Amino acid sequence: MTTLRLILAYLRWRPLQAALNLLLMAVGVATLVVVLLFGHQIEERLQRDARGIDLVVGAQGSPIQLILSSVFHADIPTGNIPEETVERLREHRLVAGVIPLALGDSYRGLRIVGTEPAYIDLYGGKPAAGRLWERAMEAVAGADAAARAGLAPGRTFSGTHGLLADDHGGHVHDYAPYTVVGVLEPTGTVLDRLILTPVESVWHVHDEEAGHRHEENHGHEAVADDPDAAPRELTALLVRYRSPLAALALPREINREPGLMAASPAYESARLMEILGFGLDTVRAFAWVLVGAAALALFIGLYNALRERRHDLAVMRTLGASRLRVFLWIISEGVLLAVLGAGLGLLLGHGAAEVLGSWLGAVRQVPFTGTVWLPGELWLLAAAAGIGALAALPPAIQAYRTDIATTLAER
Repeated sequence: MTTLRLILAYLRWRPLQAALNLLLMAVGVATLVVVLLFGHQIEERLQRDARGIDLVVGAQGSPIQLILSSVFHADIPTGNIPEETVERLREHRLVAGVIPLALGDSYRGLRIVGTEPAYIDLYGGKPAAGRLWERAMEAVAGADAAARAGLAPGRTFSGTHGLLADDHGGHVHDYAPYTVVGVLEPTGTVLDRLILTPVESVWHVHDEEAGHRHEENHGHEAVADDPDAAPRELTALLVRYRSPLAALALPREINREPGLMAASPAYESARLMEILGFGLDTVRAFAWVLVGAAALALFIGLYNALRERRHDLAVMRTLGASRLRVFLWIISEGVLLAVLGAGLGLLLGHGAAEVLGSWLGAVRQVPFTGTVWLPGELWLLAAAAGIGALAALPPAIQAYRTDIATTLAER
């Protein structure tokens, strides 16, 4: 009988103990896999979405909120800034380019972003169907946004005031509908989850809103001088530096201006990963506790099994099995159990990540998938094999030292 067949026979002899060892190891490894996948994909997503953006200029408030709202579109903006800020920055000697963003409305939880074609170019977006906008109130949908909301060229829709994905009670701007003229190819960036339109569209919608409020309050009088008319404002500006010197001088210059704030996507993304990292480290520590519990259970199971198999081991020795073979047999049993548990954990971890990703994508628009495999996962298998060998080492040493004559005499 080969060593593998002998190990499998003993596992079938103690199925509950083997199943417990496998389950504990699988749960611990699965938790580690989910943490690895989440951390890797979030960091990769942050880097892709912030690519080509050196600085974000917006209203004063929280820098990390400004980055989340204007770069990753995962928070509400800090406020608005005057339109003329764009031209002032474009004429600045340290600035190579400025992309304006105007936020405020959404459609079925998808953000409507007023911007310029340069924003699409920033992420390498190209039309998969239709074309880019040519005038106000024309819109282009990202790949995921189009699939989720059923948007296609020729379709019309009306935005809803507010940016929160679960805000279903906002005011619908049905008096100013958008016309979809194009759908973009997938880019794997934040662009996929947005509905894009000229900045003038956002201004037009809120001008119309101001006009409706004026008619309700004052009748059909002219609104040119109406104090309620929406001012020309922007939410944020995405800035690209002309030279490294700008990183030192430009943020301080902007922060000295009343009402303005400059935030670095690279710096704030690092801060965000630190915040997330604390939570991920906690979950990772819990996962290693589970793995440690699995190792302890494996040790106890092998130790108890050794006591019950002492006579069998002695018989094997009399039939010609060497001390080394018995030693390696016990070690192999521990390694096999640990690796099988880790392999099951990898499958469970990726399955859990895919289910979690489907929920996050539908509810929070957070892209996360379990179909990605990382090189670091191979180290989990190697670590599991090492843990299995260490757990089996004390029973294996005891089996190695077993005296044949004394053991057979006990029976």
